[in-house]
Amino acid sequence: MGDLKGHRVWEEPMVGQLFGEFYARTPAANRRMADFVMGDPIRKGWTKSVRNFVLDGADYSQPGLGAEDYLIVKEPNGSVGAPILMEALPEARMILLIRDPRDVVASVLDAARGGGWLQDWRGRSKSRRETSADRNPDRFVRRRARTYRHGVRNAMRAYKKHKGPKILVRYEDLLADTAKTMKSIYATLGIVVDDEELARAVAKHSWESIPEEEKGSGKFYRKGTSGGWREDLTPEQAALVERITGPLLEGLYPPS
Repeated sequence: MGDLKGHRVWEEPMVGQLFGEFYARTPAANRRMADFVMGDPIRKGWTKSVRNFVLDGADYSQPGLGAEDYLIVKEPNGSVGAPILMEALPEARMILLIRDPRDVVASVLDAARGGGWLQDWRGRSKSRRETSADRNPDRFVRRRARTYRHGVRNAMRAYKKHKGPKILVRYEDLLADTAKTMKSIYATLGIVVDDEELARAVAKHSWESIPEEEKGSGKFYRKGTSGGWREDLTPEQAALVERITGPLLEGLYPPS
């Protein structure tokens, strides 16, 4: 989307995590108090503050954005704050992108092991030293499945409540026919785009366009397929992810 004319991507500002985690960790008793900075009695006030915080941040982070341009906020790790963000920005369009939790966990497990790309991202220069994902992969899988459930549950809550244009997209459908899915996204959101320009953007970001040296285990671009969890997770690990996330995603992803 960021390659289309009049589009700009705000890459993971983490504002959802900033407000979402803080709110989620606050005891219910505190939320009922007007003295609490995000208390329910003063919700109208702090929601307005969240709105200003996000819009001002976007203004400074994305200078030169025109009044008719679209700002795409990519916020997977901030999805826990989706209910608050969408409440603060009711005029926004919403895309809820869902991926099979087993593939998500398998991908993060590979990235978090010694030598994986997460080590470099964390400033550890892809250290080959053993990590928690290496020492106790089952515990790592359990923790990541719970993180997935926490974020997606809140994102789905925000999606159901949002009154503006919105669309739920499965990653697997986007992967199978990217051009068709992207056209559906734009049509549903009511945004007019040039078909040829969209086709060029899709081709640019296809799996085939990624250099071979940037693909593979431990790298950000790992497989480019769906269902790889069957080779990456043990049957026990897959069952664990299903037990934790299954009730949330019933109908979207059948158990193995």
